[in-house]
This record gives sequence, C-alpha cells and structure tokens, in this order.
Amino acid sequence: MTHSDWSDVRDRLAHLAGKTGAATVAGSTSHRWSLEPPLSAEELAEVEAQLRVELPDEYRSFLRTVGRGGAGPAYGLFPVRRVDGRWRWEGDGADLTDLDTLAQPFPATEAFNPADDLPEPPDEEGYDSVEAFNAAEDAYWEQHDTVVFRPEHSIGLLYLSHQGCALRDALVVSGPARGQVWADDTAEEGGFRPLLDDDGSRVGFARWYRRWLDVAEAQASQTLQESSGYDERRAPQGPHR
Repeated sequence: MTHSDWSDVRDRLAHLAGKTGAATVAGSTSHRWSLEPPLSAEELAEVEAQLRVELPDEYRSFLRTVGRGGAGPAYGLFPVRRVDGRWRWEGDGADLTDLDTLAQPFPATEAFNPADDLPEPPDEEGYDSVEAFNAAEDAYWEQHDTVVFRPEHSIGLLYLSHQGCALRDALVVSGPARGQVWADDTAEEGGFRPLLDDDGSRVGFARWYRRWLDVAEAQASQTLQESSGYDERRAPQGPHR
C-alpha cells in the first residue's frame, strides 16, 4: 500500500468508532471518528485555483479520496469548506492559515524560534515600584507578541489541526520543506519545528496521519484489554497497511 492509497482508512475509523476503548483516545470526543465527505475533482481544482498553489500530493489525495476534514490527530483535521464563495479551513486555529500568502514559500528548513533574539523578561527586583515593573512587563510582552506572532513566520503553512493548549500542526505547502508537517509551538515559547519519525526522518502528511491512526488503535485496544481482560491481539484481524 503506497502512502497515497487511503483505501483502508474509513474502515479502520469505523472499527475504532465501535470500540469501547476508543473514547479514551485524546480528542476523539471532538471528531467522534467521523470524516466529512471528500472533495470532488472540481472542488479541489477550485480550491487550488483560489489559493494559486497545488497542494502536496499526500494531502491532496486524502482530500479527494478520504475526506475534507474530521477524524485525525488530536482534535481532528480542520475541514476545508466553501464559505460565501471562498474556500477556507475552519476550526480552532485554522484561521492561522493565511490564504493570501499560502503560495509564497515557507523559508525555513530547520527548527527556529522567533523568541530567541528577544531579551529576557523584566525582573521585578530591578524596579522601584510595582507600577514601574508592570509598565515594563506590559511593554515587554507587547514587543514579544509583535516579534513571535509576526505573520511572515508562517507564510506557506497550511494549519491542519489543534493539538491542545494552542499548539498546532501545519503542512508546508510552499518552499523547500514542501510536503513536511511542522509543529507550531509558539504558544509555549517553542517556535516552529519539523516533526520527526522514529528514525529521525521528516514526517509528511501520510506518515503524520497514519502514525496517529496506529497509536489510536493501540490505545483503544489497550483500554479494552485492561477493562475486560480480553486480548484483542489474539483475535483475527485484517491487514491495516
């Protein structure tokens, strides 16, 4: 099965939806193992025409053959929908995708943190009054947010999902890292970093999605075994890959 062969995904999600242990998988109460319908060829062409960019192949094939959003890592895949004649992604953090600059290259190839060049936050001991410290702290965080959340840091990134605590994963659509999935950890002062597989290689959309699906199945099965004493690994199963 190639990375772009998604023929097993809907069956695996349906199987998960029927498992008692699936409810313990983080984020599942949000997406409920359900996928929205795929995009038609005409809809996908319209999306790419509006964005002025061709989406990476693995994600493109997922949209065409599996679904336009729904069940996926953490709280699920942001769905792409047509709203007032314009296609856009929806969800908590989906608006971080700048549709007008998505065709511009994301310049990074290595992890970076926009906060690295900022000075240390003010220390209260260095101020004569609470008022002076508060003013300095307010000025610092205003400067911090201006630098860290500058829009140019995320051009060429298509935000895929909300991981919790304002952390998000995004797909590089344009630039030298095109096709890779990166984490946006700026909400926890972590900057941007490419996601890595167990062997240290960069993760693309297919591996990102399938790795989540593998882990979700393992977690659901483990919960079922612990609650019932049933060893599902001994039961006959169809191939998952």
